[in-house]
Amino acid sequence: MTRFQILKLPTHTDGRGSLTVLEGALPFPVVRSYWIYGADGQTRGGHRHRFTRQALVAVSGAVIIYMNDGVGEASVELMDPGQCLLVEPKDWHTMTFGEGAVLLVMSSHPYDRSEYIDEPYV
Repeated sequence: MTRFQILKLPTHTDGRGSLTVLEGALPFPVVRSYWIYGADGQTRGGHRHRFTRQALVAVSGAVIIYMNDGVGEASVELMDPGQCLLVEPKDWHTMTFGEGAVLLVMSSHPYDRSEYIDEPYV
């Protein structure tokens, strides 16, 4: 069990495969989306935000997300494309990529480097 919120996304499965729906599932409007891939064995991130909320989905492979909100910490393994980890502005996070992993990131705000906080909690 983790203190960080993981959403179970609506997924429809039949003999033809699975379809996962994001429409109406996130608690914020998506302003920016991107995906990270080709990062096998690499750790990325290492920051938190002033305003931006994010939703992370491992659409392929496995990604371990280390989270620390200044009160508690946890490592969350995303490996099911029907799961979505919410990253709040206060959440310091890093993302470590398994082989062939693809991580979809949806953000509440456009990119603004001045909005990043690079110092971890002590």
